[in-house]
Amino acid sequence: MDKKYVLIAITIFLIIVIASILGIKPAIKPGSLDNISLPQGFKIEVFADALDGSSVSYPGPNPGPRMMLLKDNILFVTIPNMGKVVALPDENRDKKADRVVTFIDKLNNPHGIDYYDGWFYIAEENRVIRVKESGNDMQADMKTIEVLIDNLPTGGHFTRTIKIHNNSLYLGMGSSCNVCNEQDERRAAITKCNIDGTGCTVYAKGLRNSVGFVFHPVTGVMYATENGRDMLGEDLPPDEINIIEEGKNYGWPICYGQNIHDSDFDKNVYIRNPCMEPFEVPGLVDLQAHSAPLGLAFYYGDSFPKEYRGDLFVAYHGSWNRKEATGYKIVSIDMMDLRMKDFAAGWLKGGNVLGRPVDIIVADDGSLFVSDDNAGKIYRISYMIP
Repeated sequence: MDKKYVLIAITIFLIIVIASILGIKPAIKPGSLDNISLPQGFKIEVFADALDGSSVSYPGPNPGPRMMLLKDNILFVTIPNMGKVVALPDENRDKKADRVVTFIDKLNNPHGIDYYDGWFYIAEENRVIRVKESGNDMQADMKTIEVLIDNLPTGGHFTRTIKIHNNSLYLGMGSSCNVCNEQDERRAAITKCNIDGTGCTVYAKGLRNSVGFVFHPVTGVMYATENGRDMLGEDLPPDEINIIEEGKNYGWPICYGQNIHDSDFDKNVYIRNPCMEPFEVPGLVDLQAHSAPLGLAFYYGDSFPKEYRGDLFVAYHGSWNRKEATGYKIVSIDMMDLRMKDFAAGWLKGGNVLGRPVDIIVADDGSLFVSDDNAGKIYRISYMIP
């Protein structure tokens, strides 16, 4: 056989082997969403398409849309891989985006976004900025841009999630590693700052990678997802949903789940379980390990059946290194008894990735917007009244 073809065959074999080891699976961009199963009466549609995306599903964030913000019935979405934030107006009210407008670009992995008092707040990998809109044209007025925080550490988990609440700025930042003792206290933590980015202090720590966090619309309590470490097997440690309280430690890197000591990392010998200290807080809800819960949203809209009111919806981005893949779906959690059930599932079929849900927000009409950074789409999930 020709040496050239032998080399090609070996290269293809190595790609397949490496892909298998890393959990990389082929991504398929379906023309329809027939594979997605929902409870009776619900439907899912594509609100916006062609927002980058990938033909291969690989570990971590994919190239497409991530976090979302709804302002004046216009959906704003961050696309870190493209370094931009886009606006998706639905001017004819047909429940589909009419066009894609670049709000701001040339940013460094923009991820988190929020709006407050005339300002758009955007969290890049290395800084936090705010900017005003230029009139009502869905474009940033670059003359107004302000850098609020400009010294964020880079590397490792690059996502930065930002929320404005009660005139304060909250910034979530993941760890620099799988498991380690961080040198910068802002990593694996949520930081609270003044609205102008000054006076920052660590609000809660021990959070390896809380990509999504929200404030309960009724109580104001903060809830956050938590992506646990890797290399402890198929089912450890659990991913988590946590209630976040100021001054508390949520365990990482030496604790996980229900105050379980990570003796694989922490080799110190203790008289008693070090995870039972007063400020080591157990997870509120343990989730299947490696599901990668990201976005979350409380439902207090008016269009879903009443049994969903107050539920917490969670987007599972999906596993990358589990032999039997898990995640790739949206679940709902009844906050009265913490009972969990699948809500939208089917983005993984026969080992092929059809999409990876990231963020969830409730639209003004009570439907749900869901971003998918693998397929490069924004979905709209609505309830069809019988």
